[in-house]
Amino acid sequence: MANVTLKTIDYAILQQCMHCGMCLPTCPTYDETTHERNSPRGRIALMRAIADGDLEVNRTFADEMSYCLGCLACETACPAGVQYGKLFETARADIERSGINDNLSRDFWRTLTLKILFQRPSLLRAAGAGLRVYQRTGLESLVRRLGLTRLLPPSLRRVEPQSPPIAPKFSNALIRPTEVPTGTPRFRVALLTGCVQDLVFSDINRDTADALLANGCVVETPPVQPCCGSLHAHNGETKLAEALARRMIDLFPPAKYDAIISNAGGCGSHLRHYGPLLADDPAYRERAQAWDRKLRDVHEWLVQIGARAPTASPFESPVSLTYHESCHLVHGQKITKQPRQLLRMIPGVTLTELPEASWCCGSAGVYTITQPEQATKLQERKTANIIATKASCVATANPGCHLQVLRGLDAAGAKIEVAHPVSLLARAYRRETK
Repeated sequence: MANVTLKTIDYAILQQCMHCGMCLPTCPTYDETTHERNSPRGRIALMRAIADGDLEVNRTFADEMSYCLGCLACETACPAGVQYGKLFETARADIERSGINDNLSRDFWRTLTLKILFQRPSLLRAAGAGLRVYQRTGLESLVRRLGLTRLLPPSLRRVEPQSPPIAPKFSNALIRPTEVPTGTPRFRVALLTGCVQDLVFSDINRDTADALLANGCVVETPPVQPCCGSLHAHNGETKLAEALARRMIDLFPPAKYDAIISNAGGCGSHLRHYGPLLADDPAYRERAQAWDRKLRDVHEWLVQIGARAPTASPFESPVSLTYHESCHLVHGQKITKQPRQLLRMIPGVTLTELPEASWCCGSAGVYTITQPEQATKLQERKTANIIATKASCVATANPGCHLQVLRGLDAAGAKIEVAHPVSLLARAYRRETK
């Protein structure tokens, strides 16, 4: 997989696109510009030109692939089943191999993040702990108040306000390596804690464990887990993504579990495709295929095993709730009914459908850094739709979406809670004993 390029990829994948235009109304970037090249079929035409040798990988092509959110809404809309995600990641890998975007600043930050921090989970947690100290001692507020952020390079000065609040404790401090439910266990599952989820939303991982325990699952959560490789695959670092997939499979032998549980939409979409990623590795091919068969989104798994409805509400009084769909949960994993099913069975909750629920919020991995203007437009559109529902809580199931929606609501001055669906379910289960 690591050596696949647009010129060597199965050409039938490129030929699948019929140029019918069904994808156009679903594409946020085409919706913004109405330029053909900013649409899925326009980008596929560019990819096919490279495969045919009519176009070389150049800066214009690189910029176009950077402008694409990779939200995969086009895959859901496509009647021909075009594998846009596979083409998109191959194109980005070609761009990285070409070196067209190389410069000292970009190379430094990609090396620090993708090749160092997100390769070493203990080091990533150490960096997170340092950021936590910076935030909680008041140093962050002091630096901002004194205007010292103006001393940062422009690229850092722009993203500094986006640094998320680091959780008081990481997942390993909240979840024991093995936890057993009361009563007779029904299943044994592995819980993936993620990277951003672990540093920022470790409470969601605790909630996920509690919801699984309440439904008869033995939950195994290794205290130190590698990155799943999603960030690397989406940003053209295929070899690193393969190496991380092997580490995950070694840590979580698929044969040991009834299910391997992900609670982050973006990670889960990548995690479902270890089989194709390692198809050329004879040592891991079969285990990777077994992994794909065991991987479950937490909502999908809970509905599959017949999760029980809680008898208590997570709220003090009845509330109106709405649900924003993570792009890679709905389009990448095709999980759309199950989160709503879980939310509807929680007492005291009325689910109000969100207009454009599956329209991207603009988070899209590092998109807020690489395309801040377009990311902000999408954030404002999503925020307006949430406010229009008059809901007092919005549920979403991806850490990037969670942060993007939080920031958008805060900027709009809207006092609306943002929560993971499983957190609301776990909160309801815990209140049963009060």
